Amino acid sequence: MVLLASSRASAWARVSRIRLPPPPNTARHFASSVIARQNAPMKQPPHSNSVLFPGAVNSKFTNELKFQRPQDLPAIPTYRLIDTHGQVVDKSREPDVGQELALKMYKDMVTTSIMDLLMYESQRQGRISFYMVSAGEEGIAVGSAAALAPDDVIFSQYREQGVMMYRGFTLDEFMNQLFANKFDYGKGRNMPIHYMSERLHMHPISSPLATQIPHSVGAAYALKLDQSSRIVVCFFGEGAASEGDFHAALNIAATRSCPVVFICRNNGFAISTPTLEQYKGDGIASRGVGYGIDTARVDGNDIMAVREVTMRARDIALKEQKPVLIEAMSYRVSHHSTSDDSFAYRAKIEVEDWKRRDNPITRMRKWLESKSWWSSEQDQELRTQVRKDILKAFARAEKEKKPALENLFLDVFKIPSRDLEEQMTELRRVIEEYPDEYDLEAFDRGKEGL
Repeated sequence: MVLLASSRASAWARVSRIRLPPPPNTARHFASSVIARQNAPMKQPPHSNSVLFPGAVNSKFTNELKFQRPQDLPAIPTYRLIDTHGQVVDKSREPDVGQELALKMYKDMVTTSIMDLLMYESQRQGRISFYMVSAGEEGIAVGSAAALAPDDVIFSQYREQGVMMYRGFTLDEFMNQLFANKFDYGKGRNMPIHYMSERLHMHPISSPLATQIPHSVGAAYALKLDQSSRIVVCFFGEGAASEGDFHAALNIAATRSCPVVFICRNNGFAISTPTLEQYKGDGIASRGVGYGIDTARVDGNDIMAVREVTMRARDIALKEQKPVLIEAMSYRVSHHSTSDDSFAYRAKIEVEDWKRRDNPITRMRKWLESKSWWSSEQDQELRTQVRKDILKAFARAEKEKKPALENLFLDVFKIPSRDLEEQMTELRRVIEEYPDEYDLEAFDRGKEGL
């Protein structure tokens, strides 16, 4: 990947030259903890009622042997502002959102939904190779994006189309990536839906599950060392939370106090594995508490609640310079991807019931209509126009040429190595020797003639 290569290189250069202690607050914390451990006598005062072992935190002594059973503890509550009927649950807590912002959030959700549907159908027609929709999770993406600063750094997984949509990723940019044409920022080296945008501070999406989580912690720690006014936000699903990278990342984020907000989309299924087979604890939120991280659970179908929780989380991460975990609850009403048939592991009637029962787009539309900010006529006009705009961008991207073949060799090093230059020369020779075997009409011509 070439994207962010220069910034990564400069960041590494800065880190490699670091000989100074961390910022004052980090230094004081680290120094005081070391001194305390060195100087604190490991003696138990007479009649003490709490543990002084270094591995426990304010644990009281007891003469009653009792194992802590998860089922005896209350489940972490799920925060909600607007119910399934579009009504504010507590009238004193009306969302502090104006009409302009509310309509932008709604339109971005609708656009994401329509784009997902059209791209899913185009894959079935063989026009793109792969796609993953975010049906049922649009509120999590758009709601969280609406709470962030434009220059906050994003590490996403593969259902964050709404985040990019809200930040200003254009329909042409989406389509260029999906078709891997010459305008694709990844230069055709990645699968569809692996978006990226240096302009929008969004790192490239990667296929391996959960790799972005420790990367986000490293980026957050770098911002901390730079005493930046930005934070990092990392998106992932509950299936990714079953990976070792998740646990390592949360522990590092907590112990090094990194300004990162983890947003877990718990949609009920990790590909074909339901949550009941993934874990026995209280969702993903309980793990944040276990790692000593401020944690909240939110109704992912309530876009306003998602926005408010993310705003609070960002404030904590930035001002207190520490991580926060948000578990956003939803239901994946779509197949996992175009390579999946979810009806092989769940009943179709269950999916249809969820579609009918609750949906982040429908819920927000009801709320907008209750405030006389939206109507069914406006909704139909929006959907018709969005569909036209997407199909126009689709047609433009489909006609563009593929990236030049020379991109196979570029961006590995700032200056191509001797080996790469020899490989490029050999490829050119083979193509020139056997021109009838290689149809290059679909590819752009690069500076190196490939």
